[in-house]
Amino acid sequence: MIPSTTRVEVAIVGAGFAGIGMAIALQRAGRGDFMLLERAPSIGGTWRDNTYPGVACDVPAHLYGFATHPNPFWSQTFAPGAEIRAYLESVVTSEALWPKVRLGTGMQSADWDAEHEAWRVGTSSGTVLADALVLACGRLTEPSIPDIVGLGTFGGPLFHSARWDHTADLAGKRVALVGSGASAVQLLPRLAETAAHVTLFQRTPAWIVPRGGGAYSEADRDRFARDPQTLAALRAGLYAEGEDRFASRSGDAAAAASARGLALAHLASSVPDPALRAALTPDYAFGCKRVLLSDDFYPAVASDAVTLVPAALTAVDGPTAIAADGSRHEVDAIVLATGFASTQQPYAELVRGEQGQTLSRHWALGMTSFASTVVAGFPNLFVLNGPNASLGHSSSVLMIEEQAGYVARALADRAERGGVLRVSAAAEAAYTDEIAAAAASTPWLTGGCRNWYVDERSGRLTLLWPDTVDAFRARLARADGSEFEALPAPLERRLA
Repeated sequence: MIPSTTRVEVAIVGAGFAGIGMAIALQRAGRGDFMLLERAPSIGGTWRDNTYPGVACDVPAHLYGFATHPNPFWSQTFAPGAEIRAYLESVVTSEALWPKVRLGTGMQSADWDAEHEAWRVGTSSGTVLADALVLACGRLTEPSIPDIVGLGTFGGPLFHSARWDHTADLAGKRVALVGSGASAVQLLPRLAETAAHVTLFQRTPAWIVPRGGGAYSEADRDRFARDPQTLAALRAGLYAEGEDRFASRSGDAAAAASARGLALAHLASSVPDPALRAALTPDYAFGCKRVLLSDDFYPAVASDAVTLVPAALTAVDGPTAIAADGSRHEVDAIVLATGFASTQQPYAELVRGEQGQTLSRHWALGMTSFASTVVAGFPNLFVLNGPNASLGHSSSVLMIEEQAGYVARALADRAERGGVLRVSAAAEAAYTDEIAAAAASTPWLTGGCRNWYVDERSGRLTLLWPDTVDAFRARLARADGSEFEALPAPLERRLA
């Protein structure tokens, strides 16, 4: 619980990778006066919420962790979700952060208090007055539920993959799986093992490349534990591989052609039926949507256990699921793997800046910022994992670490700026123009698909960083404080 009003230097909202990464950066910078607010009864963010069968990270585990906390004990190349959540809990313990964590404490409002030059954060457990506010709320937290006629009247088990109902027994049931993105590709093979039959409603096929990898042996883990240099070399190699992948995702013709060929060969070797193969072949540029990794999705779709419907689910009539192509399918349960509200972040409606404008209103045509972290009109506010801070080719944790470092440096300079950091509107506009110029010719905007990286209201790329991690690191390193408005000159100097 929080007393009626608590004053801290920094309030961090969210205890997933971003919030924990921010807490580590602050603590190691000697700024220990912070509080980590988490609305749920436990930490973990995405890896707490997503517990569907088969959930795992599609970034190699030894790259999907904090540089300050290498983990020699990952069981597999691509770690299962529960293992990642356990890793985060171990990091919080190792960093002695638990006393800073306030579980069951959701942010209900956040208003800039001009009199106190602080953020007044209303929570479910009391009020926090914070000199600085860090929003580490995640970008894939609120499930997107499609508008499907009659969905609310369906009588059987019905839930989103990110809110898995573990009380629902799907064994021997006819299950409709709606969606064919990252979650569905992991989930389908597991459902096909136990359900009587799975009907997969695919609005748009994905580019899928082989996953590879496998389990680490006990000898591997022992070697990593004994020799930190071996572990560091593995991470460095994975980092380099990730940076090399950027070319194929961002539109380099040769790299994209090579990766596309790999994906098509993977499809051809896994799906012998030409008609089914055609239905699973994307008609948009490689990289336009998130490229997925799987070795068992295509075999599952090609099996007798699954029926592919190459159309969206548009209506439900009793036990009948009706697709956009008019086909009708009898089902006992419906699982929605339909993604998240990514471009319009739910937390933005709760945050009000200097002029009383909500962050949601400021972002009415899509999220904007400077350094993907600070927003004009919202003093001493920092957003992690927000505007243009996602990646399509490597680990998002790398971006979080760079943003957290930027925040720690900015806070160290705050006293020199009178205690208030106000990023200028001009700096935000210039950074937004940088992003637009870098993204203009990429498949994310020109590849002929709809993706969750682009804001549907403006057509701008608002989620992805359109360059490498190295480039992001260099861009934040160039931020020298000039992005913040200068303090007014003393009166005697202005009158001289």
